[in-house]
Amino acid sequence: MKELKKPLMIAAVFLGCFYLPIEILPFRGPVFEALGLLKDYARQHVLLCLVPAFFIAGAVSVFISQASVVKYFGVEAKKIISYGFSSVSGVILAVCSCTVLPLFSGIYKRGAGLGPAIAFLYSGPAINVLAIVLTARILGWQLGLGRAVGAVIFSVVVGLLMHLIFLKEERNRQGSKSFNLEQEKHQRSIGQTIGYFVSMIGILVFANWARPQQLDSGIGSLIYSIKWYITLAFLGSLIFMLIKWFRKDELKDWSLASWRSAEEILPLLFLGVLIAGFLLGRPGHEGIIPSRWVYSLVGSNSLFSNFFAAVVGAFMYFATLTEVPILKGLITAGMGKGPALALLLAGPAVSLPNMLVIRGVLGTKKTIVYVSLVIVMSTFSGIIFGMIYK
Repeated sequence: MKELKKPLMIAAVFLGCFYLPIEILPFRGPVFEALGLLKDYARQHVLLCLVPAFFIAGAVSVFISQASVVKYFGVEAKKIISYGFSSVSGVILAVCSCTVLPLFSGIYKRGAGLGPAIAFLYSGPAINVLAIVLTARILGWQLGLGRAVGAVIFSVVVGLLMHLIFLKEERNRQGSKSFNLEQEKHQRSIGQTIGYFVSMIGILVFANWARPQQLDSGIGSLIYSIKWYITLAFLGSLIFMLIKWFRKDELKDWSLASWRSAEEILPLLFLGVLIAGFLLGRPGHEGIIPSRWVYSLVGSNSLFSNFFAAVVGAFMYFATLTEVPILKGLITAGMGKGPALALLLAGPAVSLPNMLVIRGVLGTKKTIVYVSLVIVMSTFSGIIFGMIYK
């Protein structure tokens, strides 16, 4: 019974957030916005985003050998392979800054080097093809191009800098951990393992395919119209594979590993969402920091305006694609193009909930350095972009 106590508690908290009756609360303000953002998060992101991500993270820890992770993503791995794959992972995953966390935690704990893991962490939410297309269509091709190029470069540069800054610690980490570098024997072929992971990633991607805004035609709209059929096809293939290729003890280990990932991450995420909602509110609503302050502080291309935009973007939580309409409103209110790009590069990839979980995985020092690198690079990218496109 004791083993069920914590899962039942987390499930009860989730259901409480999901059905939170904020409409009947007699007050409005930052506390209301914190509760409102938490309810929105529970409804929009936990079941379809985080749950599949937890199962993928559990599968990485159980079914992917440490030898493979260390070989392709470890400290001594070929940089062109490890950083090349990590930097474009967002094209495949198209997840938000919180959904990528279980996947990042899984590969890092399995033996991935800090640099490739950080590149994966940044690129997962930053290089979202639909978001980049939407940015170009609504905010202009310059911002769309700047976001696409900046996100790919950022993921590699930030990852390499983290690798160099903490190189000694990472070598000690990989040397001190007893990674089993002998190839593990699998009952399944490589093709079967790939099919298993592709099915899970397909469920994650297509179940969360967002409705295109101001895109009346094209492949994005077509996929959105049939996304549940595609999702069910991937789900059906996954169930078939689980029945045919996996033993009961393997499925039990997978479930336990997935639960451990959820147990570690969910409480910190919920706490971070509450704090972010209290400080900055939900999109279109006020937190304790008035939006008029933001409007008045990001109208120029100064160092301060770009830095302020990067910091606000880094701490605010953006659900997938919501950053585009928010930026549209800010630009209409007078926000400069430089600060707009700074916010786009820092915002979707980092958030306060995201930071709390990263701290639990990497520690305070590495988290501060990572967030600082994102903010500084976003700031100077905004300044350069603002000088080119006034």
